[in-house]
Amino acid sequence: MAEKIIQIYTDGASRGNPGPGGLGIVLISGSHTKEIAQGYRFTTNNRMELLAVITAIQALKVPSCTLHIFTDSKYVVDAVSKGWVHKWQKIGFKDKKNPDLWRQYLRVAAPFNIEFFWVKGHASNMWNNRCDALATAAADSKQWLIDEGYEQENIAK
Repeated sequence: MAEKIIQIYTDGASRGNPGPGGLGIVLISGSHTKEIAQGYRFTTNNRMELLAVITAIQALKVPSCTLHIFTDSKYVVDAVSKGWVHKWQKIGFKDKKNPDLWRQYLRVAAPFNIEFFWVKGHASNMWNNRCDALATAAADSKQWLIDEGYEQENIAK
């Protein structure tokens, strides 16, 4: 039997950087699709891009399979595909942004075989465009969660 492949499209948005943000996700498994969106009251675009990937992986019910993750975030694609995140982990994420989320990504990604694919944002990819619409609507919704990692680090300063 062929290994199960789940396609995941993600996008993050922020209104101001930092400012209110949102994430949008489309999960595709065979003929099934699921959409996820969530807003955050104060965050950054890169945090939303990375948190979208984390949230998508956490939403999966299949314990281990292959994930094809499509995102318009070079920050996320390059950090994982070029192995930067593992180098950052070895130095304890010293002087790196978003260490809380990178640690969380490494934990949730561990059981999966993951391939990242960069897609051009705001172009002709219908799923990326859908994720963008979900993320921006969530950022504008005012039904926000708190990005505790960001706010603890940055509001107290």
